[in-house]
Amino acid sequence: MDKAKIKLIAFDLDGTLTQHKSPLSDEMRKTLDALGKKYKLLMVGAGTCRRIFNQMDGYPIDIVGNYGMQFAVYNAEKKELDLVRDASVPADREKIEKAITALRGKYGFTAFDGDTAEYHPSGCVTFPLLGTKAASADKLAFDPTREKRRKILGDVQSCFKGYTVFVGGSSSFDMAPAPYNKAYALELYCRENGLCHDEVVYVGDDYGPGGNDESVYLADFHFIEIDDYRSTPEKLRFLL
Repeated sequence: MDKAKIKLIAFDLDGTLTQHKSPLSDEMRKTLDALGKKYKLLMVGAGTCRRIFNQMDGYPIDIVGNYGMQFAVYNAEKKELDLVRDASVPADREKIEKAITALRGKYGFTAFDGDTAEYHPSGCVTFPLLGTKAASADKLAFDPTREKRRKILGDVQSCFKGYTVFVGGSSSFDMAPAPYNKAYALELYCRENGLCHDEVVYVGDDYGPGGNDESVYLADFHFIEIDDYRSTPEKLRFLL
């Protein structure tokens, strides 16, 4: 990596800058502040721009949400987000639930609590193997290493060819309408802002098979691997 070429640092949030669904620490805010004096900063998330912004306690940063389906620019005067893009794709619920029912039968996930699928306004879909109302303790204990879900990831992907499928959360598969994923989102941002890939660094933790950072990891962007969010400030120190 030629540091002199870098213009943009893009970040994942959970597991990279924070613990899951937690606010930024003071140390992380100071790290972002210092980086922001030298580079353009950008969040690239799986959730909505609003959820990311709220979790970061209104930190002044532009945000790509829903794998590129949303984009919001920070308005310094209002100290708020201006939503620039908010795409959505209708979900064919009958087709989706037929595929999920077949997968549940094939792999033995026929007992579940709540609904068999969760539908998001964007058109993204969550396939919760234990159901939408499963107890948190059960979800956390189900597949902590992701081994169970990675074994059947290829089959789930083949059943949802119109989606990008991720191993999500602790017991689910998350699906975004194709072609949306984080690499697509970052490529789109680069095209819209006149950036080359070698001018971009992405920082993420979920880069293994089925992870929502994997598409960026496999692309030609510079990638900084995070295995413990508490190490992120030190890992980024060389950029200051």
